[in-house]
Amino acid sequence: MEFDLDSFSARDWERPTDADPIRFAMVGLGWWTREQAIPAVENSDYCTTTVLVSSSTEKGEDVAADLEGVEATLTYDEYADGAATDAYDAVYVCTPNGLHREHVQAAADHEKAVLCEKPLEATVEDARATVDACRDADVPLMVAYRLQTEPVARRARELIRDGAIGDVVSVLGHMSDTILDAVDETSWRFDPDLAGGTTLNDIGIYPMNTIRFILEEDPQAVYARTESEQPAYEGTDEHAAFQLEFPDGKLASCTVTHSASLASSLRFVGTEGELSIEGLFFPNTRKVLRVSGPDIEGEYRPDPVDQMREEFDYFANRLQRGLDPEPDGEHSMVDMRAIRALYESAETGQRVELDL
Repeated sequence: MEFDLDSFSARDWERPTDADPIRFAMVGLGWWTREQAIPAVENSDYCTTTVLVSSSTEKGEDVAADLEGVEATLTYDEYADGAATDAYDAVYVCTPNGLHREHVQAAADHEKAVLCEKPLEATVEDARATVDACRDADVPLMVAYRLQTEPVARRARELIRDGAIGDVVSVLGHMSDTILDAVDETSWRFDPDLAGGTTLNDIGIYPMNTIRFILEEDPQAVYARTESEQPAYEGTDEHAAFQLEFPDGKLASCTVTHSASLASSLRFVGTEGELSIEGLFFPNTRKVLRVSGPDIEGEYRPDPVDQMREEFDYFANRLQRGLDPEPDGEHSMVDMRAIRALYESAETGQRVELDL
């Protein structure tokens, strides 16, 4: 098996067109939108930011002052009422999880394509309603699993699909950060109604969804344990360990915590070798892929890409070509049901089978 390092970061999904750029309304102007999403779109090939939507006109105008091409700044109510709908083609929703449904519903009402941050909502029921709103309005909904457009994850999926390490038997995943260095206990992330959980659903979704993507399979059952130590996490989860059971006996074991040094990794162990990735889940860390198998042996350190730019360009390029983007809402519903099952397992101490 040959692996072409020169094309490691190639956009295997890209088909350039002469279509006009996709114009985005940015719904929610928190730090992630301001520091990650908007700069990514500024540097993109296929989209641009033309509308800003926030809790106040003043906040929107402050952000707009540093941007070119913004045609309108709206409050959430103005956005929901349909103001400036001729100024944008699609929306990026990056508000607290428990508010996604109403903001996606407004986009669907105005027949605008949607790129919504993960997890899709705070509850399975609201996530289902969000997916149904887009389906009923016949508008594309993509959930922002940016790892699915990360070249390292895509190359890993190709290698495993081609049998580079034989049949996968087990997977190990980890993600950690120190969230209280960035926010305090008053953050919406510690509010169960807005967040739906604190650690399992916030960062546990990264290894879980990326494993699903690379294996191209969905878990059949889960088991989880959670622990909390700091006062900010009273009544919610600070550290978690969980197991995913996949078809044919494959097991994935993952750990996540919001109170440890910045780290992320995935390791796939197969019948004929192994593949590991370091630094995968964070947008600005060096990615290192190591693979060892009968026909391939090597370590790859490709130049990093802007994960958010890849995600936005993929979404926009698909819309320009008249194609529905993936991962869609139904894909996200698997994660939503798995997250609910993980919290149920952590509470009961029992393995929980998934009805997918």
